[in-house]
Amino acid sequence: MAITQNIEPRKSSENQISSSNKYEEALAKYKTDIDDNEVREAVKKIIEEKVHANDTVDVKKFLFGSVELTSLSTTDSEESILAFTEKVNKLDDEFPDLPHIATICVYPCFAAVVSESLEVDGVEIACVSGNFPSSQALIEVKVAETALAVQDGATEIDIVLPVGKFLMGDYESVCDDISEMKHACGEAPMKVILETGCLKTASNIKKASILSMYAGADYIKTSTGKEKVSATPEAAYVMCQAIKEYYDETGIQIGFKPAGGINSVMDALIYYTIVKEVLGEKWLTNQWFRLGTSRLANMLLSEIEGTEVKFF
Repeated sequence: MAITQNIEPRKSSENQISSSNKYEEALAKYKTDIDDNEVREAVKKIIEEKVHANDTVDVKKFLFGSVELTSLSTTDSEESILAFTEKVNKLDDEFPDLPHIATICVYPCFAAVVSESLEVDGVEIACVSGNFPSSQALIEVKVAETALAVQDGATEIDIVLPVGKFLMGDYESVCDDISEMKHACGEAPMKVILETGCLKTASNIKKASILSMYAGADYIKTSTGKEKVSATPEAAYVMCQAIKEYYDETGIQIGFKPAGGINSVMDALIYYTIVKEVLGEKWLTNQWFRLGTSRLANMLLSEIEGTEVKFF
């Protein structure tokens, strides 16, 4: 349930304080005072002790089935996105023993192209929306873009947390934005991108995760891939902790998506291992665990097949 639903519009300083208190009360249910060094040590321990056991062909096949194949380039066109989608259509014929990818992720203006040409059952169509990657636009614009993407065939929506508002401590506006865009999604699941590289501290990442989930996120995602610092294992660890605590508190399962800076199969194995160790087997499905990347698909194919593959 969105944390904003029972909050009245601000009419006075007294109402503003009351609204702020609601967010502080929500955050107080969780451990948000986190030591960054402790996070680094916990992640280091997981990597050193647990990752090797997950370095198997079966895990790599699972990871391939969790890939959100992404094209978010200035040079994208209807022609290039059509060719991109056709690759996914041909995957079953070329690699019949592999799962299909989880999702095709594109800009909203290409939702219709993908929707009309995608032939593989079970592959979702995700659109980045709400003035990706900055989220710096009037809420009316962000809502309209989101609604149009769904109308054109998007089955999932990725939005960006209003980072500037969050860093100002304006949690009410942050949650209002997320809640309004969630409403615009209708039945389509919504991922909230925290842009963890801009949040910088574990404490900020934990707070942003919790607020996003309370405001309506169905998934929380690390990064847009458009900033200097994208996904990190430390950010993933904190976000997974937040998801676990939120699940324990509310009974609501929230998905997790690392994205940006996933440059190798080992990177993917590290994120898989963090999810496994913090959240457990219940999250190890391609519904609840996604990987936002383009380059990783060929790398996983190559390791699974035992020879270099350049399919995508």
